[in-house]
Amino acid sequence: MENKMFCFQCEQTAGCSGCTGKVGVCGKNADVAALQDKLTGELIGLVRATGDVVPTGNVLKLIIEGLFTTLTNVSFNEQTLNELIEKVCTERERLVPQCFACASPCGTNNEYDLSHIWTDNEDIRSLKSLILFGIRGMAAYAYHAMVLGYTNDEVSHFFVKALFALGEDWGMDKLLPIVMELGKVNLVCMEMLDKANTGTYGTPTPITIDLKVEKGPFIIISGHDLLDLKLLLEQTKDKGINIYTHGEMLPAHGYPELKKYKHLKGNFGTAWQNQQKEFANVPAPILFTTNCLMPPKDGYSDRVFTTEVVSYPEITHIGDDKDFTPIIEKALELGGYDEDKQFTGINGGTSVTTGFGHGTILSVADKVIDAVKSGAIKHFFLVGGCDGARVGRNYYTDFVKQTPDDTIILTLACSKYRFNDLDLGTIIGGLPRIMDMGQCNDAYGAIKVAIALAEAFECEVNELPLSMILSWYEQKAVCILLTLLHLGIKNIRLGPTLPAFISPNVLGYLVENYNIAKITTPEEDLKNILG
Repeated sequence: MENKMFCFQCEQTAGCSGCTGKVGVCGKNADVAALQDKLTGELIGLVRATGDVVPTGNVLKLIIEGLFTTLTNVSFNEQTLNELIEKVCTERERLVPQCFACASPCGTNNEYDLSHIWTDNEDIRSLKSLILFGIRGMAAYAYHAMVLGYTNDEVSHFFVKALFALGEDWGMDKLLPIVMELGKVNLVCMEMLDKANTGTYGTPTPITIDLKVEKGPFIIISGHDLLDLKLLLEQTKDKGINIYTHGEMLPAHGYPELKKYKHLKGNFGTAWQNQQKEFANVPAPILFTTNCLMPPKDGYSDRVFTTEVVSYPEITHIGDDKDFTPIIEKALELGGYDEDKQFTGINGGTSVTTGFGHGTILSVADKVIDAVKSGAIKHFFLVGGCDGARVGRNYYTDFVKQTPDDTIILTLACSKYRFNDLDLGTIIGGLPRIMDMGQCNDAYGAIKVAIALAEAFECEVNELPLSMILSWYEQKAVCILLTLLHLGIKNIRLGPTLPAFISPNVLGYLVENYNIAKITTPEEDLKNILG
């Protein structure tokens, strides 16, 4: 492997242009980055070898798992990446053995070299990056649905179509429609995940969660995978061990089939990027289920466990058998705190609320509509997305604090930790002004609410008193943005920086057609929005 990388898929990429050294900002080294590119190239080779068919069974699982594994903050482990690469190669050879016995190989079915993308014309590189990063994000949603038994032929086929396009020498005229189609298909994928989660765990309902950790043994679970949480709750039942969510797992408290477990006690910590500080002296093990892992510090690495596609060298991994015994034993060994310990959010609040999914909000839609018509509600702000450590993200806290009392803040994903412990009072029917709609995985819910309001007022979504103030960090934010563009939603404010992989020409297209703008200051943006 070479000892340098090129990677610009996340918001914190070095110099807002690309990580090119031996270690990326996320913590992955150049060898891991090269293996992730190799894995992606093998997936492109797989779909080119097998043809334009809807993948099922092991092929579908390999495509989804392979793409998800290359998401930021998922895998830092060369061994597991090599094992997955070998699985893809084996599957390709099994499906098309004639290619491997061919005396005159054409080369089109081999591993694709991703350096062709990174060194291409900047506009082609930009569009192919949107496709690649978008399907990586969509693969995360498809993965969570797949483990619950849900798949969709349109979604599955598009993974093949998009991967095939990445390996072709196509111009902008052929790539741009695929970029926009990705947004359309991702909406289908997010709807599928919504059905999977609500069909399995029930419709979320509002709940207030104390940020106190009770004395005694406990386990912290981070990430997005609700099935992992359910299995952990089952295996720790009646063992005297409490479970606390972290980061994007917070909205799990709203699901009836999860909050019925009395030892699902509360939430520990804030967003993913604070974990190295927050986990430093915690007398409990931490389970990472999805793309939230930062390289564990020596002071707590012996307490970190991973599962599913998450992997880090020398960290204990819970395999497909989902036997959480090592975590349970570690929790009992560490013993937890000797007495109850009160923690607070970033702004000093001692509790947070969640569970305001589309089912809850639409159940009071008539009251919301009447409040808008009467002037009691002047504006809706969707302030959500990924959090991160780059300077300037305090913008989102300041923005929410400055919103008028007659406005509602809808939020989702981990950026809410910037402000979700604030008490901004209530509005119609005692609803809090800040309503947490869930994980980034629940973005479909926010879209459904916006469409329902537009239908109620017999107008377009762009005509609603609704503004989207979004933050981004990784690839799931890319596919969500493309879905919003597919729906024709305009005037999105995006930050804290614009993606490094967007070329000036592609950015110009987005600005001209959708009026996307970078955030400025809370004061200036509120003035422009509210007039």
